[in-house]
Amino acid sequence: MPKKQSGNRKNKQSNFAKLSIFQPNKYKFKKTCPLSIKGAPAVDYKNIKLLKKYMSENGKILPSRITNVSQKKQRELSLSIKRARNLALI
Repeated sequence: MPKKQSGNRKNKQSNFAKLSIFQPNKYKFKKTCPLSIKGAPAVDYKNIKLLKKYMSENGKILPSRITNVSQKKQRELSLSIKRARNLALI
């Protein structure tokens, strides 16, 4: 009589094992830059309210992958934040 194998996991694969990191992502959606749309406030070192939105509690500049800011606006933001720091506005 063949012995029954309980809990044989070698033959069964979970859904996570079937997924590959090299498969294209089907659910991509484009994130729009909040500073590039119409009616967005201008990035300036004097606009402290806007600059504080893009800084952490410790005073570090948040990366664009978190804030969804475009590369061009991220450079402007970082420059403005550094200027405001230098002038002790922040």
